[in-house]
Amino acid sequence: QVQLVESGGGLVQAGGSLRLSCAASGGTFSNYAMGWFRQAPGKEREFVASIRWSGGTYGDFVKGRFSISRDGAKNTVYLQMNSLEPEDTAVYYCVLGPGGTSWPHRGQGTQVTVSS
Repeated sequence: QVQLVESGGGLVQAGGSLRLSCAASGGTFSNYAMGWFRQAPGKEREFVASIRWSGGTYGDFVKGRFSISRDGAKNTVYLQMNSLEPEDTAVYYCVLGPGGTSWPHRGQGTQVTVSS
């Protein structure tokens, strides 16, 4: 059974940084993409970033502030978030799957709160 466990969320002031981590277990993931979505109260789920093995694809709102990376040996994906804004406050979910619009596996989420 695939499990995704996120960590690294918390409270940070505007302009600060956080690094989210997500460790996958219960399978072989070399052929899958990993990524992040977020959801703020009262808003729809929003794509943040995804990666297969290098580079990355980002949501339009990121504007160079976030960077996604992946460690294949550890089955872990990271999201480095810089220049955080109050509008970035949300629950951030790790996802795994074929990519595109198909993300069958999702973690429990980690709360990110950015104070002004």
